[in-house]
Amino acid sequence: AQMRDAGINVKRTVIPGATFWNNWAKYPHSATEWYPRALGVQVLALAYKSGVPWNETAYNDAEFDALLDQALGTPDVDARREIMAKIEKNLRDSGVIIQPFWRALFRSHRDGVHGYEMHQSFEQHLDKVWFDS
Repeated sequence: AQMRDAGINVKRTVIPGATFWNNWAKYPHSATEWYPRALGVQVLALAYKSGVPWNETAYNDAEFDALLDQALGTPDVDARREIMAKIEKNLRDSGVIIQPFWRALFRSHRDGVHGYEMHQSFEQHLDKVWFDS
């Protein structure tokens, strides 16, 4: 919808998973969801680093790779956030991708249910759930 709003003529085709995975690297445009990855650096290392198998954009940029390596080696969240800002600017300025986004996931339940939380990869840990009597 956002592409259409920008004036880009888009035809969306939904295909079976087996068909997609046999040809995934050959499509002119696709969008991949990386929910099971908790950190942005994990997604970027899998999907945009030079030479990695899942780099469907074929993006290859030494500055990006160096910043990503620096971010991957930075355990302090605030320091890593500053490096990630540079990484995201690099991606936007290069114009090869639509900016990735990290969306919040939610799970709802009825009153009296406790410990039923949303997991990033949709896992359900029912051993942690309890009910009011």
